[in-house]
Amino acid sequence: MKLLILGCNGQLGRCLSDQLVNTDYQVVYTSRTEIDISDFQATKEKICEISPHVVINATAYTAVDQAEENHEIADIVNHLAVLNIAEVCTKLGSWLVHVSTDYVFDGESTEPYKESSETAPQGVYGVTKLKGEIAIQASGCLHLIIRTAWVFSEYGNNFLKTMLRLGAQRDELNVVGDQVGCPTYAQDIAKVIVEALACIKLKKCASGIYHYCGDVPCSWYDFANSIFYEAKTLGFRIPKTVNSIDTDSYPTLASRPSFSVLDSSKIKIAFGVEASNWNDGVTESLKRIRKFT
Repeated sequence: MKLLILGCNGQLGRCLSDQLVNTDYQVVYTSRTEIDISDFQATKEKICEISPHVVINATAYTAVDQAEENHEIADIVNHLAVLNIAEVCTKLGSWLVHVSTDYVFDGESTEPYKESSETAPQGVYGVTKLKGEIAIQASGCLHLIIRTAWVFSEYGNNFLKTMLRLGAQRDELNVVGDQVGCPTYAQDIAKVIVEALACIKLKKCASGIYHYCGDVPCSWYDFANSIFYEAKTLGFRIPKTVNSIDTDSYPTLASRPSFSVLDSSKIKIAFGVEASNWNDGVTESLKRIRKFT
């Protein structure tokens, strides 16, 4: 089975490379240099030339605040380019595995969001990601849409890497404590996709939306403290004090969901995968970072 991975140099793309290394799939890895998804015609031609059985879209415009000021770019990458890819997959009869976000919800719930929960994105990023989901479904292509949240790993730019950087520079940090979500280790997302590929290969997979995130909800403040607790044991410099602040004390261009917990039970039933153990993910990420620094 031939796979095409779009966005191989990003956080998820690099984790997919790690998880696919010992499989027998024929994998074509492409970065923006090889396939720039915002160039619709070139993308069509290159995907058709490769003719993969599965396209894994690991690209996205994820700068949540910048999206508020760059609506057009965010819409091209998260919506229109996704529509273009989906239409090519429909033409080829290929599966499309696409990663989406908890930001499609309003964050006002008091219980974990299910795949069937009403969507109501509160910012440009969430709106464009939801439009991408709708475009995939409307295209008629075979698809898996995996919504996830608070993604981190040893790669790229993410909350864990930011905390390490700031912790090395400052003695005191303020971290938002009234937003709750489920951190998700990107290596675990990649593992879930590999499990899904096995089902696709066996033709035992149904198109649809699936939620996948960390196993235990926490606040950003709690997440930061967990990171620093593990970081200290591995010899990283950490701040002396971490303060919990409320959202109003840390204004941003885009509003953040106050409650961003996803229900991962559907994906567990479908593919036999457990929710991401994000505490283990923190430890593994830090060990890998330490190894290469």
